[in-house]
Parts: sequence; structure tokens; C-alpha cells
Amino acid sequence: MPRPTLACLLLALPLLVWAQAKDAPIDFERARTYLRKEQAGEPLTKDERDYLERAKAARAKGGAPDAGSRKAAGPSTGMVPLTELKAPYHGETGGLYGGGANEPPAALAQAAAQAAAQIRPLDREGKPSADGRIVVLSIGMSNTTQEFSAFQALSDEKRTRGRHVVLVDGAQGGQSADRITDPEANFWKVVGQRLAQAQVTPAQVQAIWFKQAFPGPRAAFPADAKKLQGYVAQDLEVIRRNYANLRLIFFSSRIYAGYATSSLNPEPHAYESAFAVRWTILEQLQGGGPKSGRPTMIWGPYLWADGEKGRAKGDLVWKAEDFGPDGTHPSQSGRRKVAEQLETFFTTSPYAKDWYRQ
Repeated sequence: MPRPTLACLLLALPLLVWAQAKDAPIDFERARTYLRKEQAGEPLTKDERDYLERAKAARAKGGAPDAGSRKAAGPSTGMVPLTELKAPYHGETGGLYGGGANEPPAALAQAAAQAAAQIRPLDREGKPSADGRIVVLSIGMSNTTQEFSAFQALSDEKRTRGRHVVLVDGAQGGQSADRITDPEANFWKVVGQRLAQAQVTPAQVQAIWFKQAFPGPRAAFPADAKKLQGYVAQDLEVIRRNYANLRLIFFSSRIYAGYATSSLNPEPHAYESAFAVRWTILEQLQGGGPKSGRPTMIWGPYLWADGEKGRAKGDLVWKAEDFGPDGTHPSQSGRRKVAEQLETFFTTSPYAKDWYRQ
């Protein structure tokens, strides 16, 4: 058999190196670096793109580090919770309502207080009744339904809500902000069915917890946050038509996504969804304040914290075990954390605590 020539060996060398590289263990920290570049809208080289795709494929097959190793990494995005933000983020000031403020502006606070005072038990036709119901409805996607279901269980456990209050989980898996803009979408039919199963009607819905996103955001800030705001505006038009006695809409933005292993809704987009919420809420102040006859929109609980670094107050941290395998959807412990935030909000907020205990 003829021996291979030097030229043949040199030609085969790149293939050999490629094969060895392909079989080499994946450095997931390196892959995360490329993922963060991708999320920030920075271009990847072909080698970086190939490496990232190989890492994603390995993770999908169970080749990712286990929860313990991810926990040890304790990733921090370096971003500051909006409630604590001092320096501008791409030109946007801190505070839930901007300008460093975490409480609503005076005009909005007054409108929210008036709306809260109007919430009372209603009968099935929407008329005041001593034996009526106050329905709190959730609207959103998969994370929302997982978290609100946990809140329902926690509320049952603590027995803090009044006998007139009924919690109905209208949120549904896969039903992101862009998929429920159509008033004829199946999402709204399912919401109607869930209200009926709870033996209440749309006329009894007076408060909504709203938390939404859309899948696969990729553009640099503020493009995708503005896109989300646009979808939310369309969702709200459907909501206003469906629930004539709706008084208050409480918004939350996404939970932490620094452990995300897919492009479904990673950082920094999860963090930046808070700005879409803020812009939506502050639009009410244009033209003199919230419009008469329309539900008032304010912040509910703010759910983002920087991984294990958490918040300055220390009331919320996000650990690896608080998420499922995709690092995006909450595990049982993560759902419980959101449930506790909701429980605290509804039992202490000046815009909820009085009617919530009825």
C-alpha cells in the first residue's frame, strides 16, 4: 500500500483539527459569552456562531452543566433593577415610573385610588350586590399562568383574600403578546371558558394582572421594547372591549433570564421589558391623565432581580434552581417567589388591599 504523501497529510490536517474540535467538550462559559453578544445585537463570526449553535444543541440533548454547576456560576448581568437604577440605561432614567420614582405620579395615583374605591362585589350582570363577586383575572403567556396558579394556591393557603374575591387564571402557555392581539383569537375563548368554570362572568372582572412578552427578541434596545409596547397596546384594546367593569390593570415585567439557555426571551430583553410596561403606563398621562371610563394602569409587583446578586433590599434573588431546564420558565420554587410577591402586593398596596379583603 502506498504511503500518504506530505501533501495529502497537509490537506487532511484541517479536517482532523475540525473533527477534534467538534468532539471536544464544550466550554459553556465561552458559549455564554457568544450568547450575550448575540442578545446585544453584536455580529458573531462564523466560528463563534458555529460554536454557539453546537452548545445549544448539546444543551438540548442534556449536555449542559447541571443546576449545581450553574448555581455555582451565579451569573450576574451587571444590570441594575429598575427600582434601584441611578445612572441612565441607554438614556432611560431609573424608577418604575421614571425620574427615579417608584410610586405613581400624583395624577395617576389619584386615578388609581378612585378606581380602587369603585371596586365592589358585582352580580353576574355587573350590578352591585352584597352576594356578588370581585374577579381578579390574569392575562399573559406561559410564565404568567405558572406564576398566577402558584399565587392562587398561596392565597388559598394563607386565606388572606375576602370571600367575594375570585382569582381566575386566564393566562395560557404559548400565548404571547403578539398572538392575542386579535379579538377572535382562541386565547380569548379559553379565557371565557375559564371564567365560566369559576362560575363568574366577564361583567364581574374588575382587576387584571397583566404580564406579557413575545418570543425571540433580538434587536438592540429600544427596538424590541417598543415592539412589545405596540403588541401590548393592541392587547389592551381587546381587554377594554371584553370587560366593561374593569377598573385596574396591574402590570409586571419579566423575571430574571440570566440562566436562559435558548433565544425564547433571554437577557437583556427580559430586563428591558420593564420599559415597555413603563411607557404603556405613562401614556395615560398624555392629554391630562387617565381617560374617564377606562381602566387605570399601574405597576404591580416588579419581579426582576440580578440573579443571585438580587436587589439592594435583599427581598428577591433568582437562583438556578428557581428555573426549569430552559432557564426561562420558573420551577416550583421560582413560581413560589412570584406568588409571594403577588400576595404581598395585593394585601399591602393602597390600590388593592381594601377591596382584596372584601
